[in-house]
Amino acid sequence: MRRGLPALLLAALPLLPALPAAADSPLPPKAAPRAPEPLPGAGVPEQVMTTLYEAIDRLPIAAEHREGYDRRLYKHWNKGLNGSDGCNTRKEVILFEAVEAPQVGDRCALTGGSWLSKYDNVVVTDAARLDVDHFVPLAEVYDSEQAPWSPERREAYANDQDSPDTLIAVTAASNRSKADKDPAEWLPTDATYHCAYAATWVGTKLRWDLAADEAEREALLGLAEDCPATVVAYEPAP
Repeated sequence: MRRGLPALLLAALPLLPALPAAADSPLPPKAAPRAPEPLPGAGVPEQVMTTLYEAIDRLPIAAEHREGYDRRLYKHWNKGLNGSDGCNTRKEVILFEAVEAPQVGDRCALTGGSWLSKYDNVVVTDAARLDVDHFVPLAEVYDSEQAPWSPERREAYANDQDSPDTLIAVTAASNRSKADKDPAEWLPTDATYHCAYAATWVGTKLRWDLAADEAEREALLGLAEDCPATVVAYEPAP
């Protein structure tokens, strides 16, 4: 399965803590996704690479606006990248992020497999315990749109697999804890993931031309102080 060019490069980050001792054996590393081959005559998407500090400075600053928000404005999940495999976007993300691939049955029923939930560094062996989170929550996207998006653009964000960062499979508990909070209000319990979390948040907002409010920006700058070597790479969405 292909989900596009990597949208986040991190340098000199601390390694994640070792997996829980209860595991019988260490999980094999996940193979890096292959970049999609460009169509004949298609241009290579522009990739922007910068430091975390510089990326934060590129965020437009604006007050949030929640009035009129409805989750149904962002149609998800759609049929995903392969409309004939019976797996919607959510299931395709879960399959892509598996450390150990599950068996896929009728109507994309998943059996077995294993995943590492990055928010809380928990190994999951049951796909039913996973949520697929919009890294920048849908309500936060609505708050941060600089001009109202079309229904098509909102659906494109809600099902974005052209970047591996927009959607992430995590434990249901960590996703419910995060809800629609931004980094000024919530951070992953696994502190070793904070630099990556900040960079992915900023890269996703820049990819989709979303604004940040003052409190959010200050929180991100505070995180950047501990992440001097972190690099953000992203491709602006069409």
